Amino acid sequence: MNEVFAALGGTVWAVFFFVIALSVIVAIHEYGHYIVGRWTGIHAEVFSLGFGPVLASRTDRRGTKWQIAAIPFGGYVKFLGDANAASVGSSENPGLSAEERRHTMAGAPLWARALTVGAGPVANFILTFAVLVVMTLLFGIADGQPTVGRVVDTPWQGETLQPGDTILALNGTPTADYEAFSAAVETLPRQPAVEWTVERDGQTVTFTGPHPQPALVGSVTVKSAAVDAGLQAGDIITRAGGRDIVTFTDLQDVVFNSEGQPVALTVWRAGATFDLTLTPRQRDLPTEDGGFETKWLMGLTSGLVFEPATRSAGLGETISGAAFGMWDMTATTFSGLWHMIIGSISTCNMSGVVGMAEVMGDAAKAGPETFFTMIAVLSLGIGILNLFPIPVLDGGHLVFHAYEAVTGRPPSEKALGRMMTVGLTLLLSLMGFALIQDFFCV
Repeated sequence: MNEVFAALGGTVWAVFFFVIALSVIVAIHEYGHYIVGRWTGIHAEVFSLGFGPVLASRTDRRGTKWQIAAIPFGGYVKFLGDANAASVGSSENPGLSAEERRHTMAGAPLWARALTVGAGPVANFILTFAVLVVMTLLFGIADGQPTVGRVVDTPWQGETLQPGDTILALNGTPTADYEAFSAAVETLPRQPAVEWTVERDGQTVTFTGPHPQPALVGSVTVKSAAVDAGLQAGDIITRAGGRDIVTFTDLQDVVFNSEGQPVALTVWRAGATFDLTLTPRQRDLPTEDGGFETKWLMGLTSGLVFEPATRSAGLGETISGAAFGMWDMTATTFSGLWHMIIGSISTCNMSGVVGMAEVMGDAAKAGPETFFTMIAVLSLGIGILNLFPIPVLDGGHLVFHAYEAVTGRPPSEKALGRMMTVGLTLLLSLMGFALIQDFFCV
């Protein structure tokens, strides 16, 4: 019975945070449609967060009804004259004057309609960019010569780093910046102790301390084997697969060679030692050349024996960093889609609503930074999806507008109806296929 309640609690947690994340993303998306429509003279009759029975509503001084509906998985803006919430077709209302018709979606100039439709995905991209900017401003950046911000708790017995230490060398290899530090770590022997040279209180100090990259869990990836096993950030794996583990590379060797078989782990956490079993999962990882490689993974990132000191980022580097982050996320998304289409990676990389709820629940458990990062990722994904040229999506509407711009007339109501039916069928099929992956992929 306790296991049932635990599973229910996990499900409720995941759904709760998924609804929060989705509500924020949908509200921003629909507000993009609404505000640009308002700026271009198209009147919004209803702004709805959710579908179905209305739970609460109010009408503002412009005559727009703002409402929260019972089914929280989506939302819409219904403009004046729309036949439905999808802004397809126009309702029969011969009583509208020419001036009033100008404030409908159907009666507005083509440029106004196109801008209003495109504003939804653009709002999602702005949300992603804003989240990345705010996170950089809040957490700062680490650069220059490696400097210790906080010393991580480990089972090491002996002299170790202190907050404020500037790391000058590892085993005699200079560490002028973080890139040099990373290169030096890769050359270290797989031994528990190494020689550290640091600048401390204005003096150069050399001592024998712990390996900088033991099998320490820096972070746990959402929807992963590590989550299922119960690993947490800060854990140190001391044994795996029946052998002693010194470095994170040792742990990787055991897992990569496991061929998916369960791996017994001995874990040190805050002074206590206990055993866990982790079953690696096969995952497709992007490579530097734009392709993918398949590996057996734990679903965690390595950590160092110290957290780097950070500094406040300047405006320019904050903006450029956020832009680079968005570009990298976008490139990875399209690369993944293309490789799934051509069959070079598994469709298990696709997630449906259940998988996304699980991801957001795991992200919330991992902490605010992970949760808001996943909101940024999900918002970008929804923005990209909505630009696909599929009828019922914003991209489909933009295709209709492009047709009108070329031919001088919009598609007929009959043709629109048929294309919307095809588009809805295609979209529901994709959603159903993604949902199947949630249940049959591990």
